[in-house]
Amino acid sequence: MERKEEKGNLNSPLIFQIREEEEETNRNRGSEIIIEEVKKQLWLSGPLITVNLLQFCIQLISIMFVGHLGELSLSGSSMATSFATVTGFNLLMGMGSALDTLCGQSYGAKQYHMLGVHMQRGMLVLLLVSVPLAFIWANTGHILIAVGQDSEISAEVGVYARYMIPCIFAYGLLQCHIRFLQTQNIVFPMMISSAITALLHFCVCWVLVFKAGLGIRGAAMASSISYWINLILLVLYVKYSGKCDRTWTGFSKEALHDILNFIRLAIPSAIMVCLELWSFELTVLLSGLLPNPKLETSVLSICLNTCALLWMIPTGFGGAVSTRVSNELGAGHPQAACLAVQIVFVLAVTEGILIGTIMILVRQIWGNAFSNDKEVVNYVASMLPILAVSNFFDGLQSALSGAARGCGWQDIGAFVNLGSYYLVGIPSAVLLAFVLHVGGKGLWIGIICALLVQNLSLLIIILRTNWEQEAKRASERVYDAAIPVTMVS
Repeated sequence: MERKEEKGNLNSPLIFQIREEEEETNRNRGSEIIIEEVKKQLWLSGPLITVNLLQFCIQLISIMFVGHLGELSLSGSSMATSFATVTGFNLLMGMGSALDTLCGQSYGAKQYHMLGVHMQRGMLVLLLVSVPLAFIWANTGHILIAVGQDSEISAEVGVYARYMIPCIFAYGLLQCHIRFLQTQNIVFPMMISSAITALLHFCVCWVLVFKAGLGIRGAAMASSISYWINLILLVLYVKYSGKCDRTWTGFSKEALHDILNFIRLAIPSAIMVCLELWSFELTVLLSGLLPNPKLETSVLSICLNTCALLWMIPTGFGGAVSTRVSNELGAGHPQAACLAVQIVFVLAVTEGILIGTIMILVRQIWGNAFSNDKEVVNYVASMLPILAVSNFFDGLQSALSGAARGCGWQDIGAFVNLGSYYLVGIPSAVLLAFVLHVGGKGLWIGIICALLVQNLSLLIIILRTNWEQEAKRASERVYDAAIPVTMVS
């Protein structure tokens, strides 16, 4: 009898009402968590996108000034910038992204002093790597002549590259400071410093190129000066702002220990980034082997610059999710890290659809921004729908790659990119362009094939991820690296 009464009580209207209220509360709480995560990612990604665009403008502004000096100077500076990007900037950016994992997870685990130690290790390694890269830049002209490039253009490239050598040392240190601040969710000071640098760069270029009469040398020197200005601004912020008191405690001897562990993560990080970005540059080089190479190369160069500009947006999302995932895993919150990946995927899809739609709508006029040649403008118009598709998938992979960096999967990402771009993408591009005679469109469709494989591979890996296990690995990585800090200064 008592059991029946208890059963009756469990089925009473009051019990049902309590259950419904609890379910409603849980739903509301779930919605609040999702909205809060969206806000965090937008708060991070907005300034990061701005930083990426402003830094992209430094080289762009230099080339714009050089363009007024003549066709030879423009060709030399453009080729020098591409050479510097492939042989230096991409490599240092990739190696610096190891700090996305190390600093991000240490910050989440509240091992604040380790952020400064990790940054010092990164600075040391990247400075050492910059030395042989500087030697390569110093001999750029000779290298290009050796591979059969025009001697006159190669001479201009060599001059520009030599005067850009100070850039490479500043760029490596700058990448370390950006990661150091980004993983602490300190992004607005980076945006302000980048804006100040871009504004000053315009003035410095004008003075050195035209007023001082240094020409192409002045443009390269201006780039070097601007990178050092940006670095100095961030160094001063870290030292004097007070926001980094817990994470920057001065130079430490401990940064000299365990450097190999940083290198083990930095090398696959660099490979992961470089394999992808180099494939796009290789596509432009392949376009020079097509019939009517002047047209094909011009159009593919426009496509590459367009994609590079638009890529700054998903790169911001990738940086945001890398920070969110690494912070949450370091803090031992696996479900929050999983939610961050889900949210950024939705944001990337939304951004891809929006930007892709705009690209298709402006396809008839976009080419006019780069050329007055009607044939080039029409060719660009026919390419933009293909670029819209590639931009969509590129946005997804940027977000998923950011999640991979947050987890510390750079070695997996390197293998994924190797297979995607060099076993699928480039062979497909060659097949379509040269065997099936699809031309420049075929080259870019090959890149889309690579992006499809890359996205599918990363998505499968993420869907099969045991987030509790990833949180344990993050904890092991953080506390294995956590060592008493001995102050030097």
